[in-house]
Amino acid sequence: MKRRRVPAPPAGLRPPPRRVPAALRTDADLRALQRWMLHALVRPLTPSDGLQPRWLDGRPMAEVAAEVIRPGGRISPFERLQIYSRSYWFRLIDCVHEDAPGLRALLGERRFDALVRAYLAAQPSRSFTLRNLCARLPAFLRAHPRWAGRHAAFAAAVADFEWAQTVAFDGEARPVLGAADIAGAAPTRLRLRLQPYVTLLTAAWPVDDYVLAVKQRDALRSAASHAVDGVASRAAARRVARPRRQRVYVAVHRLDNRLYYKRLEPAACRILSALAAGRTLAAAVAAGGPRVRPAQVQAWFAAWMGFGWFCARGKN
Repeated sequence: MKRRRVPAPPAGLRPPPRRVPAALRTDADLRALQRWMLHALVRPLTPSDGLQPRWLDGRPMAEVAAEVIRPGGRISPFERLQIYSRSYWFRLIDCVHEDAPGLRALLGERRFDALVRAYLAAQPSRSFTLRNLCARLPAFLRAHPRWAGRHAAFAAAVADFEWAQTVAFDGEARPVLGAADIAGAAPTRLRLRLQPYVTLLTAAWPVDDYVLAVKQRDALRSAASHAVDGVASRAAARRVARPRRQRVYVAVHRLDNRLYYKRLEPAACRILSALAAGRTLAAAVAAGGPRVRPAQVQAWFAAWMGFGWFCARGKN
């Protein structure tokens, strides 16, 4: 019987070993076992949330599991491995649910769940922290719009905004540049860097308003269980409507350990984007356009400096 070809591993993962060493005598043996376990866990569950019945090379999964895992009490090696696989998948799915409430509200539970499973199968977690789990979700939605159906473009914009919130919440903060740090510097040579936790977004929809409305609706749902009248319950049950197209420019950031969204004027966003790209202060201001008045620039920079958005440019 011809053996099935082992399919390519998910993006960024080395193929699993064809056989796991019977004994762990070397570091290489341990690495082979770890790589096998990784592939066993990241394989998508079946539609009934069970372990896949066959291994990558076509052998029965029960047979493969028995080569690596001992039976325990009343459960077989296959069942023991299935417990770990389910725990892995359910935990990751739950994390994406928590980090993307706007996307979940837009797509609905069934379509959102299918999207999350497809995303995690194609882009398994590569980080030691679950915080980074949704980092590649916007790109995945743009590369595979079918998972969002007719909402594909808006869904990708919502995913951008929700990932920006994660970055703003606990992204790196570098020493803030104050007025004294840049006083006297030549605008044609001065380069300012945006704090790593600040994300600038240009969207075709008011994604900030939409996600805020979803969070407010969800808060009402939580309160509705304790409501004595039907007003809160009816409000909590409402579907948040998709907004009309409107180009918006938003900075997602934090201040005093709180998350904020700040709408920007188009020229202000162009200036900040130019600074983030490494252009000098003079070139960045010029990027704002000929209609920008000096008083506007002064007011914008006073606000941005007050937010602590600028830090010194390092080597990286």
